[in-house]
Amino acid sequence: MPGSVTISHTDALVMLSHADADRLATTLLELSALMADPGGDRITDAQLAALCGSKPCERIELAEWSARLADYLKDHL
Repeated sequence: MPGSVTISHTDALVMLSHADADRLATTLLELSALMADPGGDRITDAQLAALCGSKPCERIELAEWSARLADYLKDHL
């Protein structure tokens, strides 16, 4: 989706197309569920570390943050 996202360190806003924001929200919700899942579909610790750029991160905190951000996006579409 070239051109649908505008991000710059000098811009005060980040703009997404409606379709991209909806897709991002859906992806964040799915990611949140995969992080929080206690079963076989759970994202592994190695995958979680890769998502965090090999920096320490808390699984539950990241899952909750992803869900909150997804909800925020969905509420503002």
